[in-house]
Amino acid sequence: LGGGHDEREQTLNQLLVEMDGFEGNEGVIVIAATNRPDILDDALLRPGRFDRIIEVPIPSYEARLEIFRIHTGKMSVEDNLNLESLATKTELATGADIKSICTEAGMFAIRDNRDVVSMADFERAISKVLENETAKCTESGVMFA
Repeated sequence: LGGGHDEREQTLNQLLVEMDGFEGNEGVIVIAATNRPDILDDALLRPGRFDRIIEVPIPSYEARLEIFRIHTGKMSVEDNLNLESLATKTELATGADIKSICTEAGMFAIRDNRDVVSMADFERAISKVLENETAKCTESGVMFA
């Protein structure tokens, strides 16, 4: 029995019914996001459903560096933490991946009863997070509609 599949199908059908029920002048905006555009139902992409599709690419080196700065800003990290190296090592990472890397690095430090997160913690976290992401999805970016 495909219980999960049936539930997804019912959710999709209800979404389509609701979207088709709006008139163009009602001022209702529907925003959706996916990191798996390859499995979207064609019915969602028919004309009149979503007017714009915006692809959000993988962040550049500079963007990854800034994302690391944001997520390590309130963390207790080693003085010699090399954010440039981390940004270089995460070339295919999304912003969400980088946040997960920072969280996981902190968890490694906590598990080792340390108050400071080390470069080694970040390197372990990169391996763990990016290996999981590679196994889950082979898409190069995220798509919003």
